[in-house]
Amino acid sequence: MGRRVNTSVWMEKYKRWQIKVQKDGERKTFYSSTPGRKGQRECNAKADAWLDDNLIAPDTRTQKLYDEWFEELKLVGTKSNWRPIDVHWRTWIKPVIGNMKINEISEQNLQTIINHAYAKGKSKKYLKNIRATLTLFIKYCRKCKATSLVIENLVIPRNAPEGKRIILQQNEIVILLTCDKTLFKKKEIVEPYINAYRFEVTTGLRPGEIIGLKWDDVVDNHTIILNRSINYYNETTKGKNDNANREFVLKPIDMNILQKQKAYMLSTGLRSEYVFSNKDGSNIKYGAYYKHWVKYRDYNKISKASPYELRHTFVTVVKELPEGLVKPLVGHSVDMDTYAIYAHEFDGEMERTADLIQDQFAKILNTNKKKETGLA
Repeated sequence: MGRRVNTSVWMEKYKRWQIKVQKDGERKTFYSSTPGRKGQRECNAKADAWLDDNLIAPDTRTQKLYDEWFEELKLVGTKSNWRPIDVHWRTWIKPVIGNMKINEISEQNLQTIINHAYAKGKSKKYLKNIRATLTLFIKYCRKCKATSLVIENLVIPRNAPEGKRIILQQNEIVILLTCDKTLFKKKEIVEPYINAYRFEVTTGLRPGEIIGLKWDDVVDNHTIILNRSINYYNETTKGKNDNANREFVLKPIDMNILQKQKAYMLSTGLRSEYVFSNKDGSNIKYGAYYKHWVKYRDYNKISKASPYELRHTFVTVVKELPEGLVKPLVGHSVDMDTYAIYAHEFDGEMERTADLIQDQFAKILNTNKKKETGLA
């Protein structure tokens, strides 16, 4: 057994015991949220077990392992990362395996969790998120040497419903880009975030990237360098994934929107480091952004798209471009199927496709007749 030369200490700020130990050049930290000397003994015991190369007993209850994993998640991740995981656990996972011993859990037990959520009508995407939580948890348990279980065949039921995305149609994009009025306390006013919505639909930025955008990110008035996002919990992060930090050149329509935003700020006396901000110059909160958008959207009789679906609208607009050009713009990885997930159909698009095919056959037959598409 390794020799522990220190003891755990109470961290008042986090309301838990903590101890750091080292073995073979590797350093680990262990915690216990149990107050009093009992918690200190628990914390020390975890360190001793690891030093003895037997971190977690195989008959440990699954809930206890989850509690320890969750403490680690909160320490290293943002609330937007660990909050959905905790919802999955409390709602779907804990009722099935929370009281089981870790060495009793089989892959079928985990499949039962997914099947139960499916029976309750959860979407395919939601079921995949539950599967991701289960995979991460079992991986943590293997890391603790509490189990040797490897998840290989967790299946998402084939008939699980797929959530339908709503995008703005072409006439609605025109409304967004030309109308800035909304309703506030039964009076028509200029929507304060109108340029944010417009910039999102012309650039494909995520709502959190729009909210976190600063004037310093606009280089020489023609390039955007993205390196932050502000999430639902008002936490500033480096973005959704490794591809979120990116750079792109502004189009004339984008530069025009930024010019209008500068003019709006000048006319209202608004000063802020953020491109789009509240009246006091602070960053927009995601909830407020959403509520303002819904009021503007409904007042102007636009489809019930969410702020995130403005991003889907952008991808749909540009889907005739090579996918390799669009991925870097929207911050997607090379292996992500951007168009399959984000691109949708404009009204009249199938008719346009039929017309284009008709034109090709007309050329083959050496005719000069071309059917009008009816699109502007």
